[in-house]
Amino acid sequence: MEVHVDKVEPELTAILQRQRDASRQEAFPSCETRLDRLDRAIALLVDNRSRIIDAVTEDFGRRSPDLTAFAEVAGVIEPLKHAKAHLARWMAPEYRTVNPPLEQYGASARIEFQPLGVIGVVAPWNAPVRLVFHPLADILAAGNRAMVKPSELTPTVSALLAAQFPKYFDDTEVAIVTGGPDIAAKFVSLPFDHLIYTGSTAVGRIVMRAAAENLVPVTLELGGKCPVIIGRDADVDLTADRIMYGKTANAGQACIAPDYVYVHEDDLDSYVEAFVRSVGKQYPTLRDNPDYTAIINRRHYQRLRGYVEEARMKGAAIVEINPAAEDLPYDTDRIMAPTLIIRPSDDLRVMQEEIFGPLLPIRTYQDLTTVVEEINGRPRPLALYYFGRTAEDQTFVLSNTTSGNAVLNDVVMHTTQDDLPFGGVGASGFGAYRGIDGFRRFSHAKGIFIQSEQDVVGIAGLRSPYDARIRALLDFQIQR
Repeated sequence: MEVHVDKVEPELTAILQRQRDASRQEAFPSCETRLDRLDRAIALLVDNRSRIIDAVTEDFGRRSPDLTAFAEVAGVIEPLKHAKAHLARWMAPEYRTVNPPLEQYGASARIEFQPLGVIGVVAPWNAPVRLVFHPLADILAAGNRAMVKPSELTPTVSALLAAQFPKYFDDTEVAIVTGGPDIAAKFVSLPFDHLIYTGSTAVGRIVMRAAAENLVPVTLELGGKCPVIIGRDADVDLTADRIMYGKTANAGQACIAPDYVYVHEDDLDSYVEAFVRSVGKQYPTLRDNPDYTAIINRRHYQRLRGYVEEARMKGAAIVEINPAAEDLPYDTDRIMAPTLIIRPSDDLRVMQEEIFGPLLPIRTYQDLTTVVEEINGRPRPLALYYFGRTAEDQTFVLSNTTSGNAVLNDVVMHTTQDDLPFGGVGASGFGAYRGIDGFRRFSHAKGIFIQSEQDVVGIAGLRSPYDARIRALLDFQIQR
């Protein structure tokens, strides 16, 4: 639905109240009800496959239909199916041990996972369908209702979602709220039972402050600068192909795209050549290649051009990878060639800000210890990637760095794993979700204690007047 700014607070509050009322009337939806909602989400995606592809293409100007089908449809259906397959097990009570002496008399304890209620979802523009449905899979599996605010930077996709969701869901189950920053500001200020935001760290701080006014718990997926470390024993061509796939898919407009690379000083030339070859294999042409994605808008395009020009002016070597040597008009199609920035200094914006584009800074090193120290001197990344075959080096990197996720010998593919939690740490966010971790993120783990029918408190002497029984119990417990 389109919410008008002048009516935004009462309209948003009314939606929230309807969902909250429905949640209270159905406090613990059955497994069958949840499976039905997951099925309807899958049906929405399957039925609207072509519309989704067309809408994403319209918003980006150019994006591979196959990439969209993979990332925004197939890659979204899989988490929904995963939730369906495991839902009954996730919903089952989890039994816990009982402290002595109560367990000796038959007391028991368990955890039941209760729906939180109404979850707010703020989705970004770079994966405008994927990052609506990934959290939604966990939210619906956990038995919650959802209000979703898609990005205003992908208005065609947002309009499509707003038009299609009411055909599959009542607005007391899932409601789509469209609009610009004013609407978003009101949206994140609502007293949800939980709020998940995907986007920049700067906006994440604003979202967290707004949520704090109502003590709304938040999950923040904030991206960050994801480093790649290439060990001396990595396969050069395979490593280059995997890194450049992650860097050029969606033209690098992904929070988990490799942001900058460390390569050994002696291997620099080999990897620069391999990166150039890899782009040539994947994208023999750029200008009219339907597989190569445009930058989302002119502002982001100019931002990226500014990174390159600043690096050039301050002495970094620039390698623009344009396999067919085509003319790429600067402000019309927003097509930016994959560009290597060799040995950039720390003070450059391209080394300080999340790139979100097809630029790849390459730094050199002599030993892994220095690399780890440099990475640890930066805010903690959403993902860290290491390429190399030696188990000792792998362990050294994994044990001495902290990141939301880590991948060995590949990039970005961890997000295709439905049974791994996904999320950041520190400045890259907090509150991982996906699979069972998402189910539990959007559930209240309610502890339940069932006392024995016997008067255990009296038998143990825990009720006054106190006597020798409690002193014997205390002497037993208070010891090393």
